[in-house]
Amino acid sequence: MNFSTAAGTAAATVVLGSGISENIGSLFAYGADKIIVVDDGKLSAFNDELECNLLERLVGKYRPEIVLCAATSRGRALIPRLSSKLRAGLTADCTGLAIDPENGDLLQTRPAFGGNIMATIRSGEFRPQMATVRPKVMPTPDVMPGRTGEVIREKITATDTLNVKEIIKTVKRSEPTLNLSDAHIIAAGGRAMKGPDGFRLLERFANQIGAAVGASRAAVDNGWIAYPHQIGQTGATVQTDVYIACGISGQIQHLIGMQSCKTIIAIDIDDSTPMMNLADIAVKGDLFEIIPHLMKEIGNDKKNGAKS
Repeated sequence: MNFSTAAGTAAATVVLGSGISENIGSLFAYGADKIIVVDDGKLSAFNDELECNLLERLVGKYRPEIVLCAATSRGRALIPRLSSKLRAGLTADCTGLAIDPENGDLLQTRPAFGGNIMATIRSGEFRPQMATVRPKVMPTPDVMPGRTGEVIREKITATDTLNVKEIIKTVKRSEPTLNLSDAHIIAAGGRAMKGPDGFRLLERFANQIGAAVGASRAAVDNGWIAYPHQIGQTGATVQTDVYIACGISGQIQHLIGMQSCKTIIAIDIDDSTPMMNLADIAVKGDLFEIIPHLMKEIGNDKKNGAKS
């Protein structure tokens, strides 16, 4: 929660959970002025009804100008419910935020019309202004070691727990899951991979360089690779050290999910695509010739390194 839009006023972070009190002070180093923490065993498992009631009460108490939340599966379940109870507007899946210096309105930028345009939305009359932001779409703020602030401890009240569902048991998936957001390098393929065999080549290349495999929506829709690999507006948002786009034209829906990567390398036979124009390094050519050549050169370097 941001308590005010005026320059120099406080930004607060709300932390909900169980057994979380020890490390909350580290949030000050990332820009929080106040930390409102609710540490309770009832919050050990996610319960959107309970957390919504709790946040509704905290919003009423602290009267923030702005409420922001990550556009994760948890945030997408919680914040629309909260905005409805507060009778406030909500702009979902924002890729950019700014403050209008004249009136303090939050300027919320997000894709619209299927990602074909970027719309800037404001809520001039209703408070709080609410938005969810896609993870990894903005740079991580610089850490300020030694920075401190105010810790405010709140408790769950009886009214927070009225008429909420009870979670009997939480069962975690046993099979491994793909988390593209944790990858340092991603090698991603698009329509030009031509089929599953193309992605098998990309997987071998990715294994060789220690990368995760990503994909455009076109590749996923064609059934060449599973949805957890999809990057873009309807997939994951990533912010890797290196992003290697192989045969991805770079429509805005895909760029939204990876344009904040530190170094972007594009391989494509067409050097006029948005991805080739965006890339820090653009390699023009047939990816089915370039990738095997890269793999051979990397393999030779590893052999020479082992001999030396």
